[in-house]
Amino acid sequence: MELIDIGCNLTHDSFDVDRDLVIEAAFNAGVTQMIVTGASAQGSQQALQLANNWPRKLFATAGVHPHRASAYDGDTDKLLRELAGREGVVAIGETGLDYFRDFSPREAQRSSFEQQIQIAIDTGLPFFLHQRDAHKDFVAILKHYRDQLSDVVVHCFTGTKAELHECLDLNCYIGITGWICDERRGTHMKEYMIDIPSDRLMIETDAPYLKPRNLRPKIKSHRNEPRLLPWILGTLAACRNEHPEVLAEATTRNARAFFRL
Repeated sequence: MELIDIGCNLTHDSFDVDRDLVIEAAFNAGVTQMIVTGASAQGSQQALQLANNWPRKLFATAGVHPHRASAYDGDTDKLLRELAGREGVVAIGETGLDYFRDFSPREAQRSSFEQQIQIAIDTGLPFFLHQRDAHKDFVAILKHYRDQLSDVVVHCFTGTKAELHECLDLNCYIGITGWICDERRGTHMKEYMIDIPSDRLMIETDAPYLKPRNLRPKIKSHRNEPRLLPWILGTLAACRNEHPEVLAEATTRNARAFFRL
């Protein structure tokens, strides 16, 4: 099976001591390509630098996470636009809204989100989105601009069935992480995974976060890695009553089309 991890934070400092080994381990596990998430001005630059070290295997997004929306200014906007024109950058984001932690004021989050929407519109690049506890505002903003955007993925989807269908109604792709493997907070998702059309579904680790809790045998480290993507695939396939190889083929095909790989 060939898999694509559409969202991994490989520039995170937890990978500083063994980043190349982590990447090689992912390849050995069948994860043939990875999208390195840009979540800040500096992080987006680092993501592209890492992607350039692994051409055609790693790619980058360029964006500012809602946690860092307060830092979004004219220089940030200029930088993201410059990065958007670089080879290796395949999407704008990660951006969106996060009212769960409110690390940035909500008004700043909405402003940063809309400014990055405009970059996605102007460049025509796919849009990589984050939403947590902000669905109403998130959908309202996205709906206003949706017709001007190209492809959109709601990454790390963890919402309700009704929220899922609102995103699907906006012709969004859905990214599923190890949250689906969490018996504490992911069980509600299992019943509606079958609702996601096979041509709108992608998978991701969001490493180093969200290590699958149902891993067998268990791994002592709390750090998630792209090499664990097949485990997420297997859990998701079971929820959808699909063969893992069939699901792998579909999600890989979708990722290649979405990011234009």
